[in-house]
Amino acid sequence: MNTYKNQSFLKLTFRFGFIFLIVITSIKIIFSIFTNGGINGMLNEFFSPTTWQLFVKMQLLMAALYGVFMAGYYKFIKK
Repeated sequence: MNTYKNQSFLKLTFRFGFIFLIVITSIKIIFSIFTNGGINGMLNEFFSPTTWQLFVKMQLLMAALYGVFMAGYYKFIKK
């Protein structure tokens, strides 16, 4: 039996979204370190005074969409 069916939709959304947020943010930062010439290049790309808000918004939006999609899939579609 699917253990996800017994959990609330909101709890599943948060769970999937949080895991996605941690994994994808880590991967994005690591790849940026290698492609932009080190930590300073990554800081300039993602965490400068003009770009950090966009970076945070994009990561949160992607995590929320993924969380909703996966929670819906496991709660209502998967048998």
